[in-house]
Amino acid sequence: MLMEKERNLIVEYGKKLITENLTSGTGGNISIYDPEQGLFAISPSGIDYFETRPEDVVVMNLDGEIVDGDRKPSSEKDLHIEMYKIKPEIRSVVHTHSMYCTVLSCINMPIKSVHYVLADAATDVVPVAPYVTYGTKDLALAAADTIGDAKACLLANHGMLAVGKDVGDAFGVARECEWVSEIQWRTMAVGTPNILTREQMEVVMEKFKTHGQVKEKK
Repeated sequence: MLMEKERNLIVEYGKKLITENLTSGTGGNISIYDPEQGLFAISPSGIDYFETRPEDVVVMNLDGEIVDGDRKPSSEKDLHIEMYKIKPEIRSVVHTHSMYCTVLSCINMPIKSVHYVLADAATDVVPVAPYVTYGTKDLALAAADTIGDAKACLLANHGMLAVGKDVGDAFGVARECEWVSEIQWRTMAVGTPNILTREQMEVVMEKFKTHGQVKEKK
């Protein structure tokens, strides 16, 4: 089966979207890109994440053509294609309808650095792309025009989009953006959030480059 490893990972992380409360129903989608083949695997449209099998995952090229699979791909396939085109260093895209990211998107409010962990998104502010009908090329282009150097953006009145060096990284960015969005919402409910400065966040972003078990160069 073409891109079997990637298809299995999409099934695994699709379930995590539900169990970690990053979406509901069949909302959201995940893809993984293989630059050597010029192909990406993407979750199918409208199939329950706990019923999705590896063979249901669709393999496509960056021209939007189906290369392998009998299912209809996610309606947001163009979102993924545009991200891979403008960010050649990334290998995965995760789109969610997580609650607090979506709440902020519905009031056109960026995610701000109310907590330093937002540095996971490689920015101090996660911007909001303007509202465009879901599943359209125009939405994909709006997101591409908005995300900049960040690893995430909100989609107005819709949800959020995260990218990463692999599916675990992209998923982690989506999860942390949701957590920070909740912190932002809760602090707004009781007072005025203390927003970290760009300079403070740049210090954290630099520290994050060596956070965890980083292999030393010989």
